[in-house]
Amino acid sequence: MRVDAVLDGLTEWADQVHWFAFVSIPFFTGIVGWLINWSGLWMLFKPINFHGVRIPGLREVAGVLPRKLQEVPGWMEGGLGWQGIVPARAAKMGSIAVDKVIAKLGTPAEFYAQLEPDQIAEHIVAVFRPDLPALVDEVMMREHPRLWRDLPRPVRQAVIDRVQAQLPGVVKTITDEIGVHINQLLDPKIMVIDHFRKNPELVVKVFKDVGQRELNLMVAFGFIFGFLLGIPVAIIDQTWHQEWLLPLLGVVVGWITNLLGMWLIFDPPEAKRILGIKVQGLFLRRQDECAEVYARIIADDVITLERIGDFLMDGPRGDRTRQMIATAMRPAIDKAAGPLRGAVNVAMGGRRYDSIKDSFAQEAVGRTITPFRDAEFSRQQSEKIRVLIARRTKELPPKDFVEMMRSAIKEDEWMLYAHGAIMGAAGGLLHLGIFNWHWIPGFPPA
Repeated sequence: MRVDAVLDGLTEWADQVHWFAFVSIPFFTGIVGWLINWSGLWMLFKPINFHGVRIPGLREVAGVLPRKLQEVPGWMEGGLGWQGIVPARAAKMGSIAVDKVIAKLGTPAEFYAQLEPDQIAEHIVAVFRPDLPALVDEVMMREHPRLWRDLPRPVRQAVIDRVQAQLPGVVKTITDEIGVHINQLLDPKIMVIDHFRKNPELVVKVFKDVGQRELNLMVAFGFIFGFLLGIPVAIIDQTWHQEWLLPLLGVVVGWITNLLGMWLIFDPPEAKRILGIKVQGLFLRRQDECAEVYARIIADDVITLERIGDFLMDGPRGDRTRQMIATAMRPAIDKAAGPLRGAVNVAMGGRRYDSIKDSFAQEAVGRTITPFRDAEFSRQQSEKIRVLIARRTKELPPKDFVEMMRSAIKEDEWMLYAHGAIMGAAGGLLHLGIFNWHWIPGFPPA
């Protein structure tokens, strides 16, 4: 009896179903799910810079909105438009990259040690040595031209030769001093944040190069999730025949589709067994491969010898670096003067001699650090940084590894979910517009 009642109920339900509309709903929600995840990725990465219009008074209004709404790119600057979530959070990504990953990969001293300071010293000597005669001549002609011109050529050459002889030892002292004080001279956090802030396209490159395979899967699974979720939606819609149901259920489908897409990539961080099946975030399954890609980007574009040199000389602690190098140069100048030092002191006076020594030291500072900015040498040294970062990144616990990618956007994921909900509702309304044909004579309502 109960089976007969169930069969009768199903038969009666089937008679009321508009099957074309019923079958179309899962395909429709599948297409909408694909569009949601595809456009969601666009929202994540594009445009690199803010595109929109400035609205008078929007900044003041945004200041009193809930904090979540203040996070919408452009609103706090009075702009109505869009900037990709990832490039808009470039500085934040840099901060998290340091706190969660780079700080755990090694101290500034470890990075510097990987660059092999002895090789750096040899390169500095090789680049600096040809410039020394001109530098000595330039300083002496500026500080005491008459004395320098009056000195016999062999004596002037002897001074230059002694300076060149002292150069390897001086440069070794400088690179050693930098190594000793590197933790005070170099701040990776400031360096990385500043670089990411100025180059938001680099942050997009990190995401895409490291996780492009997973991002593509996320888009593909948008159709699968949307299709599967569309089956119960079709049953509910054809059971109650309420026009408001499809837009409302579209909100749920859109929200869940994006939620499942993010879960598919990042969760769970640790491998788990569910019904005998290994379950782990797709991104985590390729940790070793992703670590190699991440290390290459950081070593080639972020923590390079060239950028370390720029930071040491022109960063917030550049004055201290310059002073340290100049201090290391002064004893070398005394040694270079050798037995002439007494005569020079008498001829010029101690104060004048000290002035020449300081002038030479200051002139040498910039030239000493210039080889750090040699792009080809920097590329050669970056391989050592890449090896270090790759090794340490592979050793990271999965939870820390996934935070490297997700933390920068986690607080903004609600925008993607809201975008999915809005598109889901729009899809529901569109389906109603296409398939709700009750206004055609003889056609049953969808």
